[in-house]
Amino acid sequence: MIIRQKYLDALTSFQDTDLVKVITGIRRCGKSTILEMMRQKLVGDGVDPSRLFTFKMESMEFDGIEDYRELYHIVLDKIQGVEHPYLFFDELQNIEGWEKAINSLRVDYDCDIYITGSNAFLLSSEIATLISGRYVEIPMQTLTFSEYLDFRGASLPKGDLGSSGVVQLGDRSFATTKSLFADYMTYGGFPYLATKKPEKAVCSAYIRDLYQTIVVRDILAREKRRGHKTITDRKLLERICLYLSDNIGNRTSINKIVGTLKENGAASSNKTVDSYIEALLEAYLFTRADRFDIKGRALLATGGKYYICDTGLRNHLNGYRGSDTGRLLENIVHNQLVFDGYTVHVGHLRAGEIDFVASGNSGERFYIQVTETMLSEETRERELAPLRKIPDEFPKIVLTLDEVHPTDEDGIRIINIIDYLTGSAEL
Repeated sequence: MIIRQKYLDALTSFQDTDLVKVITGIRRCGKSTILEMMRQKLVGDGVDPSRLFTFKMESMEFDGIEDYRELYHIVLDKIQGVEHPYLFFDELQNIEGWEKAINSLRVDYDCDIYITGSNAFLLSSEIATLISGRYVEIPMQTLTFSEYLDFRGASLPKGDLGSSGVVQLGDRSFATTKSLFADYMTYGGFPYLATKKPEKAVCSAYIRDLYQTIVVRDILAREKRRGHKTITDRKLLERICLYLSDNIGNRTSINKIVGTLKENGAASSNKTVDSYIEALLEAYLFTRADRFDIKGRALLATGGKYYICDTGLRNHLNGYRGSDTGRLLENIVHNQLVFDGYTVHVGHLRAGEIDFVASGNSGERFYIQVTETMLSEETRERELAPLRKIPDEFPKIVLTLDEVHPTDEDGIRIINIIDYLTGSAEL
């Protein structure tokens, strides 16, 4: 297995504490594998394997378990007499009332608990009430480009990747970073696909199956179990998903979506559409970035943008058309900023929009524009003008695919996107 160090470090930092470790993220982003990595680390640190217990809730071994009491007693039977057991629960969200079983185990036994789940409902207000302050969420994404290079067997050379343009693919061949980045942008960063030769037929078939599983099992079936009667129309759900996918990086409103659906013969209400979007967000298919009024220092209620979890999924849904590079780049940068721990908003100015306002936990802030190229005077001015109007001294940056570019324009830094994504250039 290729170690995804950020997530393993996060789990390790909370090891042997009373906190329940909850790993969340879209299906097949690697949550089960990170549990196995944690198991291997514990064994490597000298923990007897007999103290490690894995419960894969989608396995036939646990088929039919839908009640938290039954889950509790199954676990209890297995760990009786074991000193400080480590409990790993994979895809737990389908067990009704699971949080009651987990909370009881946490209270009743000296154990260390790890959970994965593919729906944000896993961390609903109910569990927050039950074990408030007693769990830590570790959000997981598909591969960043730097991780993707690891999975493709590529070692990074030192220096400016944007200008050097070559990486070593193990002992087999050489390829330009731009070629690898093109594969990543087209087929995305699902770990399984990153270990395969990037072929459209293989990637599309894999993502099609994944998408159908998310829609049917993680959204529609879950909503049925919850007794909700709003989200029942699969065709409407997929239409809304397709709309959001087609409009990544565009300002989007519920009214606009309702209007588009009506134009296409699928009349719906604002309340219904809002419920369907929330279900897509809960399944980690999309993330919403709200608008931030830079001068007023306040969040705005309307005009936010949606970004998809993975560009490979987006290309599958909207066709591998190869003519939408700018918005794909923006989506990749958004996901990288989230991975790096920033809170990400869309910047609003009267003089224009700023693609991203990225805020860190220590008070740092970056204003970022993303563009495929700045070579034309018109494009350069369009990207730089809003940044010049920002009245504070936080860093202002343009990320571009251009390999040859100035590094500074009026105090605005210009960075190659691939350099940023691989860590060769910092914000």
